[in-house]
Amino acid sequence: MDKLISLRGEIDRIDEALCRLFEQRMAASAEIAAWKREHCVPIRDAKRESELLARNLERISDPDLRPHYKTFQQSLMACSRAYQAELIGQDPAALMTVSTSQGSYPVYLRRGALSEAADLLDLHRRVFLVTDDGIPPAYSRMLAAQCGELISCVIPQGEASKTLAQLHTLLQQMLDAGLTRCDCVLALGGGVIGDLAGLAAALYMRGIDFYNVPTTLLAMLDSSIGGKTAVDLGGVKNTVGTFWQPKAVLIDPDVLATLPLRQLSNGLAEAVKMALTHDPELFARFEDSTGCGPVEDVIAACLGIKRAVVEADEREGSLRRVLNFGHTLGHGIEAAARGRLLHGECVALGMLPMCAPAVRERLVPALERLGLPTYVNREEIDPEAVLAAVVHDKKAAADGIMTVFVPRVGAYELQAVSPRALRERLETLYSAS
Repeated sequence: MDKLISLRGEIDRIDEALCRLFEQRMAASAEIAAWKREHCVPIRDAKRESELLARNLERISDPDLRPHYKTFQQSLMACSRAYQAELIGQDPAALMTVSTSQGSYPVYLRRGALSEAADLLDLHRRVFLVTDDGIPPAYSRMLAAQCGELISCVIPQGEASKTLAQLHTLLQQMLDAGLTRCDCVLALGGGVIGDLAGLAAALYMRGIDFYNVPTTLLAMLDSSIGGKTAVDLGGVKNTVGTFWQPKAVLIDPDVLATLPLRQLSNGLAEAVKMALTHDPELFARFEDSTGCGPVEDVIAACLGIKRAVVEADEREGSLRRVLNFGHTLGHGIEAAARGRLLHGECVALGMLPMCAPAVRERLVPALERLGLPTYVNREEIDPEAVLAAVVHDKKAAADGIMTVFVPRVGAYELQAVSPRALRERLETLYSAS
C-alpha cells in the first residue's frame, strides 16, 4: 500500500507540472493564433505537426509507449488548434475569417479543396451553380457529386456576360427551378461569374446564401472576398450592384493548372497592386528574378491585405478606395481597348502613371518580368476614348476624379485629380512607346 501511495504521489506531482506546462503551451498558442490571423496563415500546419510528432516519438525510449504517446500528442495538437480557432473566431480548417456587418465567413485555401467542398460548404441542399463555358466541365462534375441537388447554369465566358440581360436570365432560371431562401448559389469561375452570381443571390428573394469558388488567380486573390457584386451598364463597369458577402470562399490553387500563362500574369497584376500600396516585402518578390514563390503564399498575402481593408471599410466609404489603385485609368483603358487587353493588364498600365518616379522605375521591370504591358499603342487605344470612359466612371466627383497615388512602395495617398491632369499622366503611357 505504501508503494501505491508513493507512486500516486509521483503521478500527482507530474500532473501538477503538466498543468503548468499546459498553461504555458496554450499561452504560446494564443500568441501564435494572433500572429497567424494578422498574417493570414492557416491554423493547421500539417507539415510542422508531422515533423514535431516524428521528432518527439524518437525521444520516447520505450517502443511500446510510442503508440500511446502518438495518441497523446495528436490529441494535444488538436486541442491547440481548437483553442486557436476559438480565440480568433475561425474554423480551424480555414485560412482566415472575414468579419463584416452581414456576418463572418471563412476562406479556405489549399490544394485539392475542390474535392472537399461538401466538407467545407453546406451543399446538402439545392445548389444553383453558375459557371461559364470556359471552365473545365470536370470541375462542375466534381461539385455536382457533392451536392444534395444541383441546378447548373452555364453562361458565355467574358465581360460581355456582365449585363442586366444576363442577370435577368439567371434570376428567371432560379425562379423556374423553384429555389427558396433555404437554397444557395455557388459561383464557379472568375471575377465575372463571382460578380454576376453574387448579385443574383443578393437580389433573389431579398438575398439567399452565396458561395464563391474562384478559378482564376485574379479572382482568388482579389474579388473572391469583400462582397462587391455588380454588372456593367452602358459600357461602364460595375455600375449596377450591391454588397453581398459570401457565406464562404473556397480556393483551390490546383485549378490554376488549366489556365494559360497570360491569365496567370493577369491575376498577378492585382497582387502587384496590393503589394505597392501595403507590402514592400511582397513587392520585392515580384522583383526577384527567381520568381515570387508558391502561388498560394501570394494569394494568402493578398487576401490578408484585402481582409484588413474590407473589415475597416466594408462599403468603400474611404479606406477601401485604396483597392482602386490602378483602376481609374485601368478601367478607361479597358473600355477603349474593347477586349484586346485583359483586366489585369489594364490595371498594370493604370498603375504606372499613378506612381512616384522612383516607384515607377522599380515597377516597370517588375511588370515586364511578369509578362504585363508597360506602354500603350496610340493607334490601337485612343487616349481620348480612355479619358472619356474615365470621366463617366463612378469614381468621378465634382472636385475631380478620386485616384490613388503611390509615393513609395508600401504607402499610398488619395488624390482628387482634374481630368486635364489625369490626361497628362495618361500621356506618359504613350510616350513610353
